[in-house]
Amino acid sequence: MSIQAIKALHIIFVISWFAGLFYIVRLFIYHAEAQLKASPEKEIISNQLKLMQRKLWYIITIPAMILTICFGVWLFIEQPFLLKAGWMHVKLTLLVLLIAYNLICHRIFKKFQRDDIKWSSTQLRFWNELATLFMVAIVFVVMQKNATNWVYATLGFFGVAIGLMIAIKLYKKFRKS
Repeated sequence: MSIQAIKALHIIFVISWFAGLFYIVRLFIYHAEAQLKASPEKEIISNQLKLMQRKLWYIITIPAMILTICFGVWLFIEQPFLLKAGWMHVKLTLLVLLIAYNLICHRIFKKFQRDDIKWSSTQLRFWNELATLFMVAIVFVVMQKNATNWVYATLGFFGVAIGLMIAIKLYKKFRKS
């Protein structure tokens, strides 16, 4: 298989993995909000959301994560010089943090499946934005490979983080009114 095909598959599964991470936390938010409803609506919605979460997690998100990693390793096998690049070390550090985020999402998923819901919808909204920050940081590091651009990318990363926090606060105020 050509390097371009391997890169394309890697990118496709990265996109799928992030889509799964974005949507699973959105389902957690809906699930947390469903707990505020009266019976039997609460149970009906919760059961449907648990089913949707299971299918998303086990059919899309986890396989996409595994395939992302497999195609990434394949790229290293085909192009071992990438492991010497400074920007790749930053990307791999972010990847380890993203995998930790994924593992925490898995723990949240398991708790929601048992109806052990401790997170509020607001906390989950903040948690959801963390995946966005990982995505932005990883894309900037990959696209801006030299150290000078990393500084700007890092500043942009924190700018996006602050903007997202402000947007969440404004959205919360808007929902209350």
